[in-house]
Amino acid sequence: MSHGWLHRMRFGSAGLAFIAGLFFAGLLHLPNFSSAQQRATGQTAVPAVTAPPAASAALANLSEAFASVAEHVKPSVVFIKSGHTERPQGPRMQVPPGFEQFFPQLPQQGPDFQESAGSGFIVSKDGYILTNDHVVEGSDEVTVRLLDRREFKAKVVGTDPSTDLAVLKIDAENLTPAPLGDSDTARVGEWVLAVGNPLGENLTFTVTSGIISAKGRTLALPNSSDRSIQDFIQTDAAINPGNSGGPLVAINGAVIGVNSAIASQTGFYSGYGFAIPINLARRVMDQIIEHGRVRRSALGVTVRNVSPNDATYVGLPNVRGVVVEDFASESSPARKAGLQPGDIIVSVDGKPVEYVGQLQQEIAFRQPGETVKLDVARKGGVRKTLEVRLQEVPSSKELASNDSSASNEDTGNDSAASLGKLGITVAPLDQDDIQQLQLGPDQRGVLVTDVKAGGPSYGELVDPDHGGPDVILEIEGTRLRSPADLRRAIDAQKPGSIVSLRVYNARSHQRRVERIKLGE
Repeated sequence: MSHGWLHRMRFGSAGLAFIAGLFFAGLLHLPNFSSAQQRATGQTAVPAVTAPPAASAALANLSEAFASVAEHVKPSVVFIKSGHTERPQGPRMQVPPGFEQFFPQLPQQGPDFQESAGSGFIVSKDGYILTNDHVVEGSDEVTVRLLDRREFKAKVVGTDPSTDLAVLKIDAENLTPAPLGDSDTARVGEWVLAVGNPLGENLTFTVTSGIISAKGRTLALPNSSDRSIQDFIQTDAAINPGNSGGPLVAINGAVIGVNSAIASQTGFYSGYGFAIPINLARRVMDQIIEHGRVRRSALGVTVRNVSPNDATYVGLPNVRGVVVEDFASESSPARKAGLQPGDIIVSVDGKPVEYVGQLQQEIAFRQPGETVKLDVARKGGVRKTLEVRLQEVPSSKELASNDSSASNEDTGNDSAASLGKLGITVAPLDQDDIQQLQLGPDQRGVLVTDVKAGGPSYGELVDPDHGGPDVILEIEGTRLRSPADLRRAIDAQKPGSIVSLRVYNARSHQRRVERIKLGE
């Protein structure tokens, strides 16, 4: 009896479970058949597409924007192959044809042709192309390939190593120039696309995305000099070797930069790419197209960015502007106009100057002979407006020949001194020092022999073991002949006050201005 009851209960439970399964399957809209069970004559059921959430719709719009920009810009991007012939150094042994395999240790006969690749983009319908100088530097021939696979021999119209820019020209029809935007209005955090040809021919016309990470960057590049103009846009869009010369494009489809460099320990992308602002590139390009070269103007000064101590010293509410460190020559137009070492240039013709790259661009592309008004800040809140007549940038030979002179001064002969308020030890210059360091009459003062780690001058002044020696020439505009002169000048200052030093570095052969806050 109980056994039959148990059998019926099991059967009933199985039936209830089956009915419940059908009920929940209906609620969950599960298919009636699996793929293996579908009837041959039936059609596969396709789930209805529901409207995406608002966040998904925004992503879809952004994705569509990226695709549209890439489609719009890619026809303007070109693949550049440049090559030059390396001539053999010295005589080479001639090997009869067919016997080269028996003399593998011998250098190859004849000149070697070396080829490199990069990117660029079309800027006009008549065939002008903008790229980097280092893409075509030293090339005997340059070939340009378009997106539609047409290839053309290109003429190098002109180059400008100071900005790492070059202009090419091809004779072609049906070209698509890229629209040029305004890099000054581009903001940190905005989306950008980088288009180019990374890592050779297999990855041509690659598009990567990222944001503008920063603006106004300077880099210690291998070919940079004191004439280099650097105002890089930093981006995290992937840039690799071969991307050089390609466009950095804003989300509206306009080019805002020329991809130029990467910061990497390996030589490949590691998150930091840099592009030349298109406003700077346009100025260089226009001069190259018009004159075949870039003609620059100059104030005749060397400058650096303002430090917090500089700003406090002259009473600036914000840390901005550039410090005048030295003059290029005795005939410097800035010197003649009354500019002084240590002055801080805060504006040009009323336009604020934040950092060195801005001042360089504001001055360099004006006409030589043009007059500009400089607003400068000096110690104690003094403000001056000076008019400077710009000169054309001289050649390196001219700069080398204009060696400044000064009257011979007694170098002094008192003993070394440790100056606690500055955190340095200095010594007098003797004749051996002057001869060994090749110091001219205007490069003499007191020699920095030690800088206390963590002291007031640490990171500002350097001793012979850490990039020096530095020679302190002046303090607060007063020339120094001995350590005693420096000690007297320091003792006259209150602890915590900021003093202005004029310094000459005997290793780099450059003069500069340092503002140092005295210790207790």
